[in-house]
Formats: sequence, structure tokens, C-alpha cells
Amino acid sequence: MATRADAIATVREHFQSGQFLQELDRRVGYQTESLNADKADALRAYLVENLQPAFAELDFKTRLIESPTGRGPYLIADYQEDAARPTVLTYGHGDVVDGMVGEWRDGLNPWQTTVKGDRVYGRGTADNKGQHSINMAALRAVKQARGGKLGFNAKFIIETGEEIGSPDLREVCEAHREELKADLFIASDGPRLSAERPTIFLGCRGGNRIHLDVNLRDGGNHSGNWGGVLANPATILVNAIASLVDGKGRMKLEILKPPPISNRVRAALADVKVEPTADEPQLAEDWGEEGLTAAERLYAWNTLEVLAMSSGNIDKPANAIPGKANAVLQLRFVVGTRYLEVIDGVRDYLHNNGFPMVEVSGAQRFGASRTDMDSPWIDWAANSIRTTTGKAPAVLPNFGGSLPNDVFSEGLGLPTIWVPHSYPGCSQHAPDEHILLPVTEEALTIMAGLFWDLGETPRKG
Repeated sequence: MATRADAIATVREHFQSGQFLQELDRRVGYQTESLNADKADALRAYLVENLQPAFAELDFKTRLIESPTGRGPYLIADYQEDAARPTVLTYGHGDVVDGMVGEWRDGLNPWQTTVKGDRVYGRGTADNKGQHSINMAALRAVKQARGGKLGFNAKFIIETGEEIGSPDLREVCEAHREELKADLFIASDGPRLSAERPTIFLGCRGGNRIHLDVNLRDGGNHSGNWGGVLANPATILVNAIASLVDGKGRMKLEILKPPPISNRVRAALADVKVEPTADEPQLAEDWGEEGLTAAERLYAWNTLEVLAMSSGNIDKPANAIPGKANAVLQLRFVVGTRYLEVIDGVRDYLHNNGFPMVEVSGAQRFGASRTDMDSPWIDWAANSIRTTTGKAPAVLPNFGGSLPNDVFSEGLGLPTIWVPHSYPGCSQHAPDEHILLPVTEEALTIMAGLFWDLGETPRKG
């Protein structure tokens, strides 16, 4: 009789034989840069040529859904085994950021996988082709171990526009609500807490870009002739920013802050340590909100970051007072933040406190979301991972970045469990993106264990 250990042994053999990396190499080879309009054919080919046949081998029925806004297509894959068994919805994205050809170490080609030591380099290895490939391989192992059965029903939605903000994912999911109906959402994206510790996160922080523009005049004016009698937009801008956030990254304006951290969230983060490795950025001393641990600042609090600033020509500065200064800030925020009021709140505050010349506008707003911390699926997933690895996974209320979790948690009303297979130093969105071989092997066993356990779980469990 097949056992959980059989499924894990099967997926481990799939990895150790080299077959998993061969699959991933083929997927990395599709240049699916959603930011580049001339890659539309590659986005479609990734779904049609690679994923549809792969899902067909798993007995999934698949169909393409066209983007209602003319962006990249979607793939919905559906496997129905028994209506009395639970149904899981899984998500991934086939698009990647720019390949950045010529910027990778040792002249590596981003469009093929290259193994160096414990690292597997290639665009999409971490974000997100490697991660949804792990989940598909784990499903195959469970199905094989169970003699052609999963023990549950499964659905996938793969989009090709995540790297441009998933512009119509919510609309597509709403239009196909019945087709995507499930009991649970399990997906993989983003990094673990660390390479050593398996992680679950339940949602994501939101993001709100804030543009600050000071446009006083066209062109510059000689600082010797006009210094002291003309307002300097750069000076105004930096002081406006300083009125919002101090020199230690602490926000001054209440509208930017979240509600108090709940006891349940504090308890979940009590054993979470943010400990960068030697090749990752080291934590700043005395930075961020006072009285919080590093984990609470990163996963349970808001931050206001200056993303970019511009005034004059930094490469060839002239002896002139610039006429304009611009900055882009970003508020990363957790559930409960009054984020819809942020732009108006910042504008009102600046205009009422000596900065009426600062124009305030917003862009790229996406919401924060998380699964209820009391959901029984959290302990179920954590116990499964502990059984497989012997390690207690970190359980994060949300991770620090942003994903379209709200589409699934709020739009489709599903409990969302994210099990990431990357790590913080993976260089996603940069040259030298990679996954780690030990983490990848462990991730395959984790997902095989989770999917096996799902097949042992009653539908109303």
C-alpha cells in the first residue's frame, strides 16, 4: 500500500535524477518578459507549448483565457477526481522581469539554467517558474505514489502579467469564479524567511506609491546671482520628506501608520528571527519604529521608503538653483491601514504645514491582505511541513513584499497559504537570479507531503 514516504521518495528521485532541472531549463528558455511588448508570443508559447502538455500528462483539462485588456493570456487547469474530496486552487506566473543580458556574472545566459555549486542560475528560477514547477512535480509524485489518484481535486491558474502588476487578474478570477471555486488556496512565490527555515505566509503587505513634485520654474538660475532670494525646490522637497519620516525611518504622520499589532500576530512572530547571511545586506542598527522587533517591523508594521529623487544633474552639476525637484516614495502597509486615505492625508498635511507648493499624487496602489490567523489550515500546513522536514516552519502573518493575494483571499473568499521555495538572497529582479539546490530538494518534499496530507483530509476538515 502506498504511503506518504513513497510520495516523498518519488519526488526526491525526480530531483536527484536531474529530471526536475531539465524541466526547469526548458521553462527558463522561454523569454517571457511581460514588460517587453515584443515578447507577447513567448508568453503565449510558454503556456501552450510547455505548460498545457505538462498538465495534460497529469490528467488536467486546460484552456487559455484571453486577457480582457489585451495583455498576456491566462491558463486554467482543472483536475476533478471526487466531488466529496477537498479542492485546492494553486497559482503561479509564467512572466519574468527583463533578462538583463550581459549583466550576469561570468557572462551567464539568463535564458538557460547554469549550475554553479549549490546555485542554479537563470531568469525565472526563483520568480516564479521554479516555484510553480516544484508544485507541479510534487503533484505528479503524489499521483504516481497513489496509483494514478491524488485523493483531492486540484485547479491551477497561471498568469503572464504578475511582473506588470497583475492588471486584470481580479477581473479574470471574478469572471471565472465558479470555475475556480475551491476549499483552499496553496501557492508559492517570494522568499522563505531564510534558506534554512521552511516558511508559511498568509498574505502580503500592500503598496502605495506617493509622488512628490516641486515645480517652481523652468530651467536653472545661477546660484551666485540668485542664491538667497529664489526658493530652491530640492531644499523644499527634502524638508517635506523629512516632515513625513525622520532620519531613522520612523513615520511621523499617523495616516501612514497601521493599527496596533495584535497579540495573535505578535505571538506568531515571537520565534521569527531576521538574520541575513554574510552575502545579504546586514540590518541597520536603530532603524525603524521603536519598540518593535525586526520581524515585527518587517511583517507587521508599515514603512515609508524613498525610492527615487531627482533635481538638477547629479553627473554634471551646474552652479545653478534647479527649477524642479521630484521624488517617488512608497508606503508598504499591512492589513488595517487606511491606505485609501493616504494620498489625500499626505497632501493635506504638507499643504497645511508650510509646503503648499508640493504637488502630491499617487500611483501603483495595491492592497494588503491575509488569511485569518485562527484558520485551522495554518496549523494543518505547519504540522505537515514539520512532519516532512523535522523543522518548525516560520509562520508569517504576511510577507514583506506584495503579491495578488487579495484576489484569492478577498475576491474568491479562500484561506490562503503561501509556501515559498526561494530565499532572500536569490537576486530575483536582478542579474544572477538563482535558486539553491538544497532548498529546492527540500521544497519538493514539503509540497509532496502537503499534497499527500491534503488527500488524507476530509473536505470539511
